Amino acid sequence: MVVLSGSSGRVERARARALAGAGFEVLAFRWFGGPGQAPGICEVPLETFTAAADLLRADGVRRVGFLGTSKGAEAALLTAVHDPRVDAVVALAPTAVVWCNVGPGADGADRPFRSCWTWRGRPLPFVPMDEAWRAAEPEGVPVAIRGWYELSERTFADALPAAAIPVEDARADLLLVAGGADAMWPSLPFAERLRERRRLRAAAGASVRLVTDPEAGHRVVFPGESPLPPSPAHDHGGSPAADARLGAAAWPHVLEVLGGGLLRPAEA
Repeated sequence: MVVLSGSSGRVERARARALAGAGFEVLAFRWFGGPGQAPGICEVPLETFTAAADLLRADGVRRVGFLGTSKGAEAALLTAVHDPRVDAVVALAPTAVVWCNVGPGADGADRPFRSCWTWRGRPLPFVPMDEAWRAAEPEGVPVAIRGWYELSERTFADALPAAAIPVEDARADLLLVAGGADAMWPSLPFAERLRERRRLRAAAGASVRLVTDPEAGHRVVFPGESPLPPSPAHDHGGSPAADARLGAAAWPHVLEVLGGGLLRPAEA
């Protein structure tokens, strides 16, 4: 399986080790901000992730899964849409649409807005951010930017249909995990929209499950993981207890969907 971080850009080594301990062969890597890569999440080729599937398939794995957080969940879902070799996706704090770039592209520019992703050299349709938004928090206090995404969806409502992530086109099994108190973006409403698209339009046999907790935030903490320190810049919402509760509730389903029934929760 492939483990993808969000906009932090970190390599999820601890999470990869935990999943390896549960019986998975795991690949975790830096997908932006490294040598030869765009410094931000801007027109990142989805082939970056299909190449990871190539490596796993070449190593003889029977089932390829992706587990991504936030922007990594966006990448994982889109990879499954475009690559039928992906068997399962676990999307933590996902989005239902493609968003504009977070940070600069390979050219060093972050404006005008561009898509986060390309496929076969073509940018995917995206929703821009409404730059009229202003944070409610005083300077020096971590900012909750959920309202920025909610405003941007209202402002650019005409862009939503083209930018929607067509999860109904993916053959992968989907597990969506989202906290109701996410302060980064509205991941639970996003996850509910993904679930409905999948239920209404997906081919027979394509599975989807949503695991949620009303008090959890943007950061899901699985059993055995340590909570990340609070961000000085962003309010992620939730609490360490609620985030861990959501992770514990989701963990058996993570093993089930990624293992395709080959692994049981008791083996973790």
